[in-house]
Amino acid sequence: MRRKLAAITGTLAAVAVLAAPAAAKGPKSGLEFLGQTIVPSGTTFAGTRVGGLSSITYDKRRGVYYAVSDDPADVRYYTLRLDPSGPSVTFDAVTRLLAPGGSPPYAASNVDPEGLALTKDRELIFTSEGIANNTVAPFVRRYALDGTYVADLPVPADFSPNAERTRGVRQNLGFESAGVAPNGRFLYTATENALVQDGPAATTATGSPARILRYQLKSGRLDRQWVYVTDPVAEPPNPPTQFSVNGVVELLPLNNRFLLAMERSFSVGAPDTGNTIRIYRVSLPGRGGTARKELVLDLDDLGIPLDNVEGMTFGPRLPDGRRSIVLVSDDNFAASQFTQFLVFAIPKKR
Repeated sequence: MRRKLAAITGTLAAVAVLAAPAAAKGPKSGLEFLGQTIVPSGTTFAGTRVGGLSSITYDKRRGVYYAVSDDPADVRYYTLRLDPSGPSVTFDAVTRLLAPGGSPPYAASNVDPEGLALTKDRELIFTSEGIANNTVAPFVRRYALDGTYVADLPVPADFSPNAERTRGVRQNLGFESAGVAPNGRFLYTATENALVQDGPAATTATGSPARILRYQLKSGRLDRQWVYVTDPVAEPPNPPTQFSVNGVVELLPLNNRFLLAMERSFSVGAPDTGNTIRIYRVSLPGRGGTARKELVLDLDDLGIPLDNVEGMTFGPRLPDGRRSIVLVSDDNFAASQFTQFLVFAIPKKR
């Protein structure tokens, strides 16, 4: 049930800017935590409730970020500015992503917005993880920045759920991610967990064999797939019958072979917020097979409450020359959650 929203007029600037504790580093990572900004639940901008930010991408030319909301009743992305030295966030605009044909807009029953990435050709890649319970297939689509549909990228039938529940993505475990390689040649996305026919979903005892997909953006062809084995669910739910999940929620390509992958685990009733977020450096074998991963950072080491962090992108160079990385959380439009921006610095190469 939606709660009554408090109106905020004019340009919206995030409040509750929190300083970073001492630098938190993962094995061999050197990632330095610079700080966070919290946008409170219920914040509004341009007649919309700011929330559900499930993916984020950086536009270097304009110096802004685009963050997609996973609200299926109003498919949109926000244009925002983030000062990593603060950090502080300002929302500039909201843009609707129109369904193919432009009108009518997306029906909430046939889309689950999740991934967003900007290409070298200045198009957006937008993913939906599908709605398995209604046998709605996931998709990967190209969009103009003004929100008009351009084209679909092909998704094999293996990913389409059937009524018998013997094939395709699982409910809420489809295409959560989108990332474009720095050279602009390839798009990467992944299922959050295994397809039904590939294996079980993650539990506290076992991980799940998700799939990473690579598309050639020039031709629009799906050219390669890899298996990515997630971690088990980090904490048991309390009581044990309650919901829990762990899966791949974002991919950030470093080049054509190496990626950063973010896994998000959540368990109802677990200590603190129930969220465990880990970032891995992933190596992709040349001709498919199983990806290898190495832990870069466990965000529990930051020593701060974590919300449902799902988005990750490179940001601009910092004044000292280091590259920034920005993470964002999806608050599920829940009064008990918040939208959280986390900023990190990547060390210079030696």
